[in-house]
Amino acid sequence: MQVHRDLDQLPEFRNAIITIGTFDGVHAGHRFIIEQLQQAAKECHGETVIITFDPHPREVLQPQSNTLRLLTTLPEKIALLEKEGIDHLVVVPFTKAFSEMSAISYLEDFLIQRFRPHTIIIGYDHRFGHNREGGLELLEAEQQQYGFQLIEIPKQVVHDLTVSSTKIRNSLNEGAVQLANELLGYTYFLTGTVCHGDKMGRQLGYPTANLQLADSRKLIPAEGIYAVRASINGQAPLPAVMSIGNRPTFNGTDLRLEVHIFDFNEDIYDQQVTVSFVDYIRPNRKFEKIEELVAQMDLDSAKAREILG
Repeated sequence: MQVHRDLDQLPEFRNAIITIGTFDGVHAGHRFIIEQLQQAAKECHGETVIITFDPHPREVLQPQSNTLRLLTTLPEKIALLEKEGIDHLVVVPFTKAFSEMSAISYLEDFLIQRFRPHTIIIGYDHRFGHNREGGLELLEAEQQQYGFQLIEIPKQVVHDLTVSSTKIRNSLNEGAVQLANELLGYTYFLTGTVCHGDKMGRQLGYPTANLQLADSRKLIPAEGIYAVRASINGQAPLPAVMSIGNRPTFNGTDLRLEVHIFDFNEDIYDQQVTVSFVDYIRPNRKFEKIEELVAQMDLDSAKAREILG
């Protein structure tokens, strides 16, 4: 898959079959659209082209809101789309000026001039241009003049896509990672750099890797204890148990992402670790005695090992 970030350096696409969207999560619903792209491309010996935006349009249009949480960061989205066999991913720098482009200018100067699409695959309710003034009706009106085919993604499919994204986010926010994984079609994951903590886990007999996420917009699942698999620098994943929370027993205030990798004792500071969430074990709780906490950690580890096989 070729990734293009400069709109002035796009290649001449061969019978471009294009679709446009954020594709956050690249979940099972998105793969329905990807299959449509690939089928249409196969029929005309064309190339599949996904157009996405960075930063997320909501960050530009609603800068005062800090609630956006991504299922996938841009590098993660790129990696997932590459696995799906897409030919081209065009990452459009989303700016205020771009958002103020008129709908007809968006169609003529952006879609037609830069992509010369053979086919546009678009949701029945997709809106574009300043004040969202353009949509399917404009594309239909200009279709003959510019000679592209139009495939509408029907209402039910778009509804299912929206529901899927919402369900995935809600599931992760509730700790229901198994349901999220089912809707995603893969195991939800976080990637972070191992940073120094206060070494408390080591003192308790459970050394942990403290993760610092590269992108603060990444959605972190609900606080609690999880059975996970941890991959260090892209190597084979290792069984582990993870704590997300502020360590109530020690009256902590900041959110920590701490991973204890079983039967592992190497120095991995400053290394990149990807944690894949397999199952939720329990919520966080405050223990009156350190011995009670350690006993519970023993039980959590045993449970995680059982889940992970």
